[in-house]
Amino acid sequence: MSQGKRVGIVGAGNVGATVAYSLAMLGSCHEIILRDNKIDVAKGKALDMSQAASAVRSHTVVKVAEEMSDLVDCDVVVVTAGSPRLPGMSRDDLLMINAKITKEVIQGIAKYSPNAVVIMVSNPLDAMTYVALKESGFDRSRVIGMAGILDSSRMAAFIQEKLGYGGGQIRASVMGGHGDDMVPLPRYSTVAGVPLSDVLTNDEIAEIVDRTRHGGAEIVGYLKTGSAYYAPAKSTAIMVDAILKDTKQIHPCAVCLEGEYGYSDVVSGVPVMLGAKGAEKIIEVTLDEKEKAMFAKSCKSVQDLIDTLKENNFFEGK
Repeated sequence: MSQGKRVGIVGAGNVGATVAYSLAMLGSCHEIILRDNKIDVAKGKALDMSQAASAVRSHTVVKVAEEMSDLVDCDVVVVTAGSPRLPGMSRDDLLMINAKITKEVIQGIAKYSPNAVVIMVSNPLDAMTYVALKESGFDRSRVIGMAGILDSSRMAAFIQEKLGYGGGQIRASVMGGHGDDMVPLPRYSTVAGVPLSDVLTNDEIAEIVDRTRHGGAEIVGYLKTGSAYYAPAKSTAIMVDAILKDTKQIHPCAVCLEGEYGYSDVVSGVPVMLGAKGAEKIIEVTLDEKEKAMFAKSCKSVQDLIDTLKENNFFEGK
């Protein structure tokens, strides 16, 4: 299989299906393979999406993997499988349930698509990315978590809502883990190149930062029976597209740090250069003392989840 032609998606629920639909509409790859325990539902969605692709004259075909062994020779595999986050449930509550699901899925990917770049979407995101890295044995550049693009897009949307102008010209920056301790960076956020502090007051910026941190929970509160999927899926599709096209563009993604920013063996969201080999380069931006403190708190939150997994002997034999 030539580079950049086949994408696997494990989990054909709202997020996984919308990732597949986004990629099919873009014509990003020749083949998308959906894998879900509800095989008939996956088949129905695959057929529907293939017909939608035909409507826009995209060459992409959407198929279904009835077994993990059908998810073979993928260039990129997106993992959205897991229990969803329900109202009143923190991302931490999902930890052990989704870690077990992730372990099983990753073992299949490592066996049948050993050269794939894996994009983790399941929550709690950073911890699941760590599980995927350890269970796959892949280089850290090939196991990436989707969060930074989503959190940054939420922040940008809130900035636009507050300003009432600047749509499409807002660049928001968010680092750290995908949770309440994420690190929105107003200092690195702009509107058409103009610093955020020149167009908004400190109180307005503080309000946006707080709303960004709880952006996912806000949507869960409205939906009642599920969580966001349009923005998470589009953010994932952006990552897949950058990898398939080897764009070398910089996007905030969750990766395992090995000395960068002063941390090791912990996953956190940082700017990375995405290309055909995955996260090909980690960009270290300069943080002030306040930002460093927030980043440290965020890394500790992820480290606590990893420690909980270790205390439960989750990585035994690794």
